[in-house]
Amino acid sequence: MHILLTNDDGYFAPGIQMLYKVLSNTGYDVSIVAPEGQRSATGHSITLFNPLFVSEHLLKESLKGFAISGTPSDCVKLAIQGELVPRPDLLISGINQGPNLGTDIFYSGTVSAAMEGVLLGVPSIAVSLASFEYQEFEPAAAYVAENLKLFRKLDYKGLINLNLPGKPRNEWRGLKVTRLGKAVYENIFEQRTDPRGRLYYWQSGTMTPDNESDTDLWAIQEGFVSVTPVHSNLTDYANLSLWTEELAKLK
Repeated sequence: MHILLTNDDGYFAPGIQMLYKVLSNTGYDVSIVAPEGQRSATGHSITLFNPLFVSEHLLKESLKGFAISGTPSDCVKLAIQGELVPRPDLLISGINQGPNLGTDIFYSGTVSAAMEGVLLGVPSIAVSLASFEYQEFEPAAAYVAENLKLFRKLDYKGLINLNLPGKPRNEWRGLKVTRLGKAVYENIFEQRTDPRGRLYYWQSGTMTPDNESDTDLWAIQEGFVSVTPVHSNLTDYANLSLWTEELAKLK
């Protein structure tokens, strides 16, 4: 099976490099196409008005890796539609440093890269280590490798959003299948002036998580691995029917 790895932390980020090491040593054919540097919180943006520069890196057994000057979604498009690498059987985005939970996935470059894979017909998994402080990626990478057959067995055509606790594996409490929670932010924009008199802002604030016990936010808070199936169709079918009925009355 050929696996394409990408991320939003950059080609040489420890998460993707550890995932590559573990998966390739497990026997999978693995390619990497990832941003050349940090591209977190870019969402699903793509580059239209600038060229995409490519740096090539040799991997095992003649497979290649590529560092791209664009966004995570650019990387996936270029890898698959630009045929930088053979068409993958599976795309994995990560391992991200930090969580991708709840409504935050709409801003996530990690999740957006995986969703781009889904849009291009490739089953995809977004993987995040849910901590900014804990940096031991090997247990998370090993967990992914051990459970790939389970994830593939379901033959799910959408996106699997996988978050792993940012703590030693012997402290994980098991696996929970979850729904996306809702992260409510009280954003604060601190106004400042630079030495040249230009106005600028720093964004900060606090987050209030959705702590219902079937959410991904709750699962990670309680030390569980969280797996959430996500699809690309954002249509609100209940209101679609309502709009159809109301417009029919106007005719």
